[in-house]
Amino acid sequence: MSPAPGITIDGPVRRVSLDVRNPDFFRNPLPAYGALHAQCPAFFWEEPQQWYFAGYDQVNALLRDRRFGRQILHVATREDLGLSEPKPHLKDFDAIEEYSLLELEPPAHRRLRTLVNRAFVSRQIEQLRPDIETLSHAIIDGFEKDGEVELLKAYAETIPVTIIARMLGIPVEAAPRLLDWSHRMVKMYVFNPSVETELDANQASTEFAAYLKDIIAEKRVSPADDLLTHMIRSEKDGERLSEAELISTTVLLLNAGHEATVHQIGNAVSTILKFGFSPDQLFASEEATARTVEECLRFAAPLHIFQRYALSDIELEDGISLRKGDKIGLMLGAANVDPRKFTAPDTFRPDRDEGANVSFGAGLHFCIGAPLARLELNLSLPILFRRLSGLRLKDEPPVKDSFHFHGLERLDLVW
Repeated sequence: MSPAPGITIDGPVRRVSLDVRNPDFFRNPLPAYGALHAQCPAFFWEEPQQWYFAGYDQVNALLRDRRFGRQILHVATREDLGLSEPKPHLKDFDAIEEYSLLELEPPAHRRLRTLVNRAFVSRQIEQLRPDIETLSHAIIDGFEKDGEVELLKAYAETIPVTIIARMLGIPVEAAPRLLDWSHRMVKMYVFNPSVETELDANQASTEFAAYLKDIIAEKRVSPADDLLTHMIRSEKDGERLSEAELISTTVLLLNAGHEATVHQIGNAVSTILKFGFSPDQLFASEEATARTVEECLRFAAPLHIFQRYALSDIELEDGISLRKGDKIGLMLGAANVDPRKFTAPDTFRPDRDEGANVSFGAGLHFCIGAPLARLELNLSLPILFRRLSGLRLKDEPPVKDSFHFHGLERLDLVW
């Protein structure tokens, strides 16, 4: 008998069958996570045929373990690993991925991140506070009188894409196109994307790269006080970013700079309303707001899986043997509800103080945009609830059929 919807566990041999397309699972994965924590937090997932880790301590440690990396072809060839050749119809998508900070390993990662990092340190991000506050109020001004709103498109999407576009120096009027390209590209990160999804993601990559080439050419002629100009002009050890590196980095910052934040705003608002806490209590002070935001990140994380390659043959302490080139999955969403780390983990408790969540990752690839995402959440959520007294769900919000990115299709609210 299955212990939770969509999952079958053979605990003694740590084999798990888990159907990510089962609506009972992707709508609410917490029961399945609870079963994994109880029986085998490290397990071999039958469908993708690889090892996955759900325990907080394991996930946190493996994110920092330099025996694992986001790349593998810098230490082995495709022939060595028996990997198939790249798909020709994904040429433009792969070209953007090739120099993505998310995929690189040292020394390339260190060089690229150093050139970008200055714009994302907390003291720089804090300067955006007035812009985020003003933007949040301006958006609400546009729909407050209506008494209802679909929050994701009207508010949750608009704030992060506007802020990251302004930071980079990309015209805010391009936001609809940026969002369209981003949505089409991130569909590649789910399990087994279809050929149609691959073709569409590649076309989006082609259009995105062409657009950015034109923007970069303009910045070279007419530099401005923005992040893209900074990246164009910055040097490290006498080197500058190539055009391919500039495009990859800009796409990553635009996509990551809003995709996860959109889902997190939606997940947070839905969670707060379902649990019925008073906004006056949740956002009584900056400290209370920060705790509420961290609990939203823990309880309703937008990103549930991050993958790594074994860079050599590895024997883990719990008897799991990995060969060089094997992929492992780190279940961020499950780690955040590990009962060995958090008491009553499937309960939303905004005053919780039990240590950090892993929603932004950890180690070398800790999310560079975490300070920006936290600031956007710490400002946009209290402003929303203070402005719209009596805010409530109009309908049960539908959850996206996308396990990797746990978010809502739409969020209809009334007040």
